[in-house]
Amino acid sequence: MITLEMMPPLMFGGLVLAMLIGFPVAFTLAAVGLSFGFLAIHLGFFDLNFLQAIPGRVFGSVLSNELLLAIPFFTFMGSILERCGLAEDMLDSMGQLFGPIRGGLGYSVIIVGFILGAITGTVAAQVIAMALISMPVMIRYGYNMRYITGVLAASGTITQLVPPSLVLIVLADQLGKSVGDMYLGAWGPSVFQIMLFAGYTFILGLIKPGHVPAVPKEARTLTGWPLWKKCLMGIIPSAVLIFVVLGTMMMGLATPTEAGAMGAVGAIVLAAIHHKDFTRNDRKVLIAGVVAAGIGTIVAMLYSENLIFKLAFAVTYLAVAWICFQAARIPDLRDLIKQGYESTMRLTCMVTFILIGSTCFSVVFLGVSGGVWLEHLLTSLPGGVWGFLIFINLFIFFLAFFLDFFEIAFIILPMIAPIAQKILAPVVGPDAALIWFGVMLCVNMQTSFLHPPFGFALFYLRGVAPKEVKSSDIYWGAMPWIGLQMIMVLLVIIFPSVVTGLLDKPLNVDLDKVKIEVPQIELPPLDLGPPQK
Repeated sequence: MITLEMMPPLMFGGLVLAMLIGFPVAFTLAAVGLSFGFLAIHLGFFDLNFLQAIPGRVFGSVLSNELLLAIPFFTFMGSILERCGLAEDMLDSMGQLFGPIRGGLGYSVIIVGFILGAITGTVAAQVIAMALISMPVMIRYGYNMRYITGVLAASGTITQLVPPSLVLIVLADQLGKSVGDMYLGAWGPSVFQIMLFAGYTFILGLIKPGHVPAVPKEARTLTGWPLWKKCLMGIIPSAVLIFVVLGTMMMGLATPTEAGAMGAVGAIVLAAIHHKDFTRNDRKVLIAGVVAAGIGTIVAMLYSENLIFKLAFAVTYLAVAWICFQAARIPDLRDLIKQGYESTMRLTCMVTFILIGSTCFSVVFLGVSGGVWLEHLLTSLPGGVWGFLIFINLFIFFLAFFLDFFEIAFIILPMIAPIAQKILAPVVGPDAALIWFGVMLCVNMQTSFLHPPFGFALFYLRGVAPKEVKSSDIYWGAMPWIGLQMIMVLLVIIFPSVVTGLLDKPLNVDLDKVKIEVPQIELPPLDLGPPQK
């Protein structure tokens, strides 16, 4: 006889078994959830009316969730930017800038990976683009093969952590926190992780200089101002797009969905700017739009939103509309936009079906007291808060061998989030607890792209690498970088201020000591004499 206490572990076991067989995760979640739901009805744990919560949550929390609208916008932005030539220009210019330094090509891959991560948000696009461009160059100049594969894969996965990462949007939604706060919390770990990657390259250059040699002088075709100009032509437009997307969101001027929409339009503009058919007249229109935006911003800061402000931004909007029209007119860019729509549709459909399946599973899981079982399991761990954090991170690291980050976020996170809030609130405060926890898991889930057997970044590298690159070099090359990412997880656990330092500090007010003083008002004396006739 199956008891109520046996249902939660049986559900987990059934889910793992079905996924190992090879069924798609979204349909596996729904099938396991509904199967155990009907079993629970048969055993009398709840009645059929309880399952009405599933369509209610699907239509109320999934399909009508405005925050999730940001996912297709950021996906479309990444799809456009991965093929528009921006990565090629930045990698070429950065490679020549850092070329004279030992390990310079590695530094350029790490820095460009960080910048592209802040404007694309997709791991596949970044790994493939950087591998196609940088791998032949690094092989030509004698870089160690395992270092090449490792740095390319790891620099691509930083996309998951650097805002505006899709992972952070999903984590914010599942944890019930602000996307802006999640982005602020992720900046510290993302910068520290880049420093870890660069530090590893520097140490490798000292210990084994033959693994990361400098580029010969005769191979550097640009020097001086032309080189700096090419670098700035890639960095400045990227910085503007990052500000449009992230700056407006963090300043409270735009919601994540609105910022994503602006980022999608900005990606089309960047693609048009980098195309060879972008004419001199189009550049004049672009300059006019930029100048008008600057004038409008200055007017808004010094005065108010008057007629000059409106006219200035009207010119900017017309310039953007003109550039987008020109992008649709150019055949290459028109095909690029079409491919962006198709890839966005595929990813959005995948996310939606996983959300629907995870809703079926989680509703039934909570109905059979799975939340109580999980809370008892996690709160009884030895070591208190630190034991909980170590166990959860090891558990997520193990799951990442088999599951994608979307699946981990939608299946596991809703179950453990209330427990994490309860356990971590005394450490960093109730407001920052889930932000700290979410960013920590985001750093951890980066490894899902790197470690075998299902590291997608390794698959992407294998698909575009030359034949002389062995699969063993790809797998062994990723190992040091996985170690660096786990070191970053430990740093986030030991030093929570890495995440919480940029968050707004809550006001610590003792309500028992609050005094409200009402000033005494001098009133004229009352005239109580007889009424005047």
